[in-house]
Amino acid sequence: MPEVIAGSAAYPLDGPGPVLTIGNFDGVHLGHRALLDALVACARGLGAPAVVYTFEPSPRVVLAPHQAMPRILAWPDKVRLLGEAGVDRVVVERFTRPFAQHPPEWFAQEVLARRLRAQALVVGYDFRFGRARAGDAALLSRLLPALPVQQVAAAELDGVVASSSAVRELVAGGHVAAAARVLGRPPFVRGTVVPGDQRGRALGYPTANVETDAELVPAHGVYAVRVRVDDGPPVPGVANLGVRPTFEGQVGVLEVHLLDGSPDLYGRELHVAFVDRIRGERRFDGPDALITQIRQDIDRARQILRKAEPS
Repeated sequence: MPEVIAGSAAYPLDGPGPVLTIGNFDGVHLGHRALLDALVACARGLGAPAVVYTFEPSPRVVLAPHQAMPRILAWPDKVRLLGEAGVDRVVVERFTRPFAQHPPEWFAQEVLARRLRAQALVVGYDFRFGRARAGDAALLSRLLPALPVQQVAAAELDGVVASSSAVRELVAGGHVAAAARVLGRPPFVRGTVVPGDQRGRALGYPTANVETDAELVPAHGVYAVRVRVDDGPPVPGVANLGVRPTFEGQVGVLEVHLLDGSPDLYGRELHVAFVDRIRGERRFDGPDALITQIRQDIDRARQILRKAEPS
């Protein structure tokens, strides 16, 4: 895991200055990975730490809360994935309205040059900084002419830019296999198993009722999933997201059935990776019709998961 530093003012003054990138990195998708690869390559070449500078909360939450988007990743998962990409440190700046009023000149001189002592900067194609996003890579090069700035082009899939917005749209629509192509891995949520109403067990297919605080979850429906119990190895499963209309449900729930047996899971954490959507949620005439459909869903899930690489 990378070292997490609370604010640029707390960045250590000993050791070499970092090679730095700036951004939110929600999702750590393929576009982010291209940028992080360039960051790490530059840092290793200079013998410097590879550092991500980010904000918490995200600027949009503070400046335009009505436009705030659901997070793709919880903070611990984002940090873990940044570390897996080779990042050495993550600097988390508390974003406030007063901080947002600083002009680009202040940010360049105070944060990048004085506090962080950046040796080089690697930024994305849409990089902006300072009040009203007035600064860009060209302005930064004029403000800090001795600071090398590398701008990385957008990563595209089938002519579409890999972006956090694209991931959110695909996941929210239930298109989890397409989202996985943009992410480079299946979208997932984490949650804790809590007691349910035992209907799955009564039908012969026990399910774990997963309570999650994930902000972004797929559309209601049935999915082929891979499940990690307490970060153990992935095991095949079927997940149902929805209100269970056959039983007059009103509240959305996430239920997971493990295909190869279900140990006692109460109180344990599940990591549920959504590999592909099997069908939408619908009402059945009764338990018998539902059981028939569940058998078909399980057969389809096994087919999907046999073809897919493990997450």
